[in-house]
Amino acid sequence: MDTVSNGLNSSLYWQPEKVPEADGSNQTLSQEDFFSLLTEQLANQDPTKPVDNDQMVAQMTSFTMADGIEQLNDKFSSFATSMTSNQALQASSLIGQEVLLQGDIGYISAEGQGVDGVVISEQSVQNLNITIENEVGEIIKTINAGTQAAGNVEFTWDGTDASGKTMPVGNYVVRAQGNVAGEPISLPTAINRHVDSVSLAASNQGIILNLDGNVSVTLSDVIQIGG
Repeated sequence: MDTVSNGLNSSLYWQPEKVPEADGSNQTLSQEDFFSLLTEQLANQDPTKPVDNDQMVAQMTSFTMADGIEQLNDKFSSFATSMTSNQALQASSLIGQEVLLQGDIGYISAEGQGVDGVVISEQSVQNLNITIENEVGEIIKTINAGTQAAGNVEFTWDGTDASGKTMPVGNYVVRAQGNVAGEPISLPTAINRHVDSVSLAASNQGIILNLDGNVSVTLSDVIQIGG
């Protein structure tokens, strides 16, 4: 049998609204759900024992507090994420710069480069000697800094050994010894390292700085930015 079409697109007709079926994935009661339950409770209460006003107010207060705490947690999580992203953006400006870190390991990334940093002394020190060791523990150079006042004593090693030979790429250990109040003592050092990149780690670690020589430290480890 022949059919006749009026030429109109049936999708343009009014369509009855479809109520989405709950799949059980949403386990959270909304404010609408709470008032629906409260209405049902009032409609089905025992006429001889109506719900006490104080009890009803307490229920409403408890729900409001729980809902408020949940919203606060969501906002705090968003705020924390925003702060972390902002810190990462600020930390990215450190790429290519030098950062001062407490420790005794310096790194030469190319021949002709050197290592610099500070010796940390809380008291004046006499006969301060700064030695540079290679990775096998051999002393390749000694820098005699003489007598220094208390504070951070800056030093620079030009990357050559005692005979002036340029040292190869690698890690070098910086040690400082001197006399304080007539007693020999080893002093702590801090070394400048080059920042190659910045990583956004887990929330308990914060911002990670990736240094030359495949070393990573947290931003909180940095004593000073720039040489």
